[in-house]
Amino acid sequence: MVRAAFIYSEDLSSHVLRDGHPMRPIRLKWTHDLLDALESFSSGNSIVMKPVSASDEDVLSNHTLDYLKAVKNLSAGTALEKAEFFGFSTAGDNPIYSGMYEAALLSAGASLGATNLALSGDVEVAFSISGGLHHAMPASASGFCIFNDPAIVINTLLNRGLRVVYLDIDAHHGDGVQHSFYDTDSVLTISLHESGQSLFPGTGSVDEKGVGNGEGYSVNLPLAPYTGDEVYNWAFENIVPPLIDAFDPDCVVTQLGIDTYHSDPLTHLYLSSEGFTSIIRSTKKIVQGLPWIALGGGGYNLSAVARCWSLAYGVMSGQDLTDDLPESQKDHLGTDKLRDVLIPELPSKVVEATREFAEVSVELVKKTIFPYHM
Repeated sequence: MVRAAFIYSEDLSSHVLRDGHPMRPIRLKWTHDLLDALESFSSGNSIVMKPVSASDEDVLSNHTLDYLKAVKNLSAGTALEKAEFFGFSTAGDNPIYSGMYEAALLSAGASLGATNLALSGDVEVAFSISGGLHHAMPASASGFCIFNDPAIVINTLLNRGLRVVYLDIDAHHGDGVQHSFYDTDSVLTISLHESGQSLFPGTGSVDEKGVGNGEGYSVNLPLAPYTGDEVYNWAFENIVPPLIDAFDPDCVVTQLGIDTYHSDPLTHLYLSSEGFTSIIRSTKKIVQGLPWIALGGGGYNLSAVARCWSLAYGVMSGQDLTDDLPESQKDHLGTDKLRDVLIPELPSKVVEATREFAEVSVELVKKTIFPYHM
């Protein structure tokens, strides 16, 4: 069995949302090209698969027909007067650009392709780096996200009668996915994120725990700004493994945003490349033996995105990637090392404050959520 599949083609990274927009699809090419330069794809443990676009029917599993039509029309340059009703604007988070419908379909299709590969048993994990667009709502774009590919993937899994864990480690709360499965006990959503008190979308408190049959199946673990490796990993280990073990899923979908990185320009968490990679190693242990669909997500420091997602894929594919970067990668990545050399040290009072915040969140989750499962 091939250990890991990497879903990519340059069609995923060739569009531009708007000049100056922080979401830059070129980061996907940087990640692919770095892995290629490191000869990751030459290993028998790894394959690259090209994506195929999702269908309108796939999208409609999570989005309304009116919204789908709006995206298609706006992409073609028509119905512009309705843009704001569906979350689009010329200067906001979700700009209108030519070909956005096709780009969004291809990204969703990449994640569905990863799903099919993981379920086939031909790979242990499939990584769709263009996916993880977790903010999109059924009838509106949000947070740079047009079609919510994690929700589309999960609906595909539910249609096959599977119980699903969705684990989201993006700095931003996975609000769109939570919204789609807030009333079901067939999906356990777990989101670790910077507190909504300091970051978009302003949601993700512990008391958002689901409703009806889904009560206790939406799990949120908010963390304070400047939470670093040690505190983040401690919080993760206290909450994630026991809940997933208790839920006993048939498969796992992970959103692996790397906007948790210490110098990401949009967020305030403080992970290093090693802190992020250690979470991927822990996740690999947790999901062992289960189909694993890994998705991308946020990340706006392009060098960090390429390096950290490459390290994540190294963990997935069982490769110990060399730390010395090839000459072709050094200039645009701004470093000669794959892993962080040094990150600025935080004052001890800041670290203590992040730990206290995390301890409160962990205890609240244990008090609020664990009784439904333990």
